[in-house]
Amino acid sequence: MRDDVRDYLADLVRRSRDVLGDDLVGAYAAGSVGLGAYQPGRSDVDVALLVAASPAGAARRALVDRLRHEALPCPARGLELVVYRRDVAASGTPEPGFEVELNTGATMPFRTTYDPADRPAADGRFWYALDRSILRQSGLTLLGPPAAEVFADPPPAALRALLVDALRWWLALPTPPGDAPAPGAEDAVLGACRALVRCRDGVWLGKVDAGLRVAGDDPDAALIRACVAARRGGPPPSGPAARAFQRRVLAQLESG
Repeated sequence: MRDDVRDYLADLVRRSRDVLGDDLVGAYAAGSVGLGAYQPGRSDVDVALLVAASPAGAARRALVDRLRHEALPCPARGLELVVYRRDVAASGTPEPGFEVELNTGATMPFRTTYDPADRPAADGRFWYALDRSILRQSGLTLLGPPAAEVFADPPPAALRALLVDALRWWLALPTPPGDAPAPGAEDAVLGACRALVRCRDGVWLGKVDAGLRVAGDDPDAALIRACVAARRGGPPPSGPAARAFQRRVLAQLESG
């Protein structure tokens, strides 16, 4: 782990304990940090906090005030933090189930949500259970018991349905007309690769690693490798090419 990220996470945990006290029973680095796929300048820092009981409203607001970028500068594109009760994390529910959600960073729009019902449906409600599944496999423990002991996977059918919802969400994003390079399309393609690898091989990988695995025997290997190159500064694929690949993966997941 980069020193700046390590120091940031240590400070984040200290501040969280100052606010939540003994109710804070775990803290975990998720996403690209947990998967060993952190890319400076592109990746977020994803953190899940585990609490014994629902925090009071004042504690929730204090936590946001102490952790937002203006109070604790994030060295990455931004911080995506979610607080879960321990019983929810262990339940395997496909529902969002969070107590607090905070997005904050120098180049990330600020958002805080205290009730999953207030999360706009258009932003996707599938992220949270998928993130908890990744945490179960690869969460980096910052405080508390190992992630595999406190986070649970959704049932297989529910996990597949969540991945289908995620692919449909990616497909609904706008892309430029014609065959011009479509910024962001590389993430959509590699996200589809990650979903395919999870369903096919039962393992979560970072987007680039998932793309390279799928490219080993996929007819669209050239497209996938171009998307990997785009993550490293190359041009993104066109919207039509990306969507055709996404639709093919979606059909595979829907067919089981």
